[in-house]
Amino acid sequence: MDFTALQKVTRRLALEAGDAIMEIYNGPDFEVKTKSDASPVTAADEAADAIISAGLQAAFPDVALITEEQAESHALKGTEFLIVDPLDGTSNFLHGIPHFAISIAAEIDGEVTAGLIHQPLTGESYWAEKGRGAWLQTQRLRV
Repeated sequence: MDFTALQKVTRRLALEAGDAIMEIYNGPDFEVKTKSDASPVTAADEAADAIISAGLQAAFPDVALITEEQAESHALKGTEFLIVDPLDGTSNFLHGIPHFAISIAAEIDGEVTAGLIHQPLTGESYWAEKGRGAWLQTQRLRV
């Protein structure tokens, strides 16, 4: 998997999905559904999932995709996976608590090797890649 391409694609998709989430967050009341496991799902979850899933499948058609909202519908093949939680913190989102994010990770041979967290409210995107470090936007993070 080309991690430079993955970083660019996931950042672009997270920004787009983040805009969709914020439109719903700042809009009028929205419908809340319940998934089979009794957890809530909103239009924001579904909109972000649709944007990210379509973009990742177009950019990386040979990589299996697992998303929280469609986990059962994706065929799991190979040893490379992209794992997506399109709205991590749905309960916070529902209650107006400003702590929720988009999470996307790459897993190869059973090991998470890269990930992006995007916070739509602040516009901050964190990216980390095994062996290369972590960034906030384009600024390298140091410990």
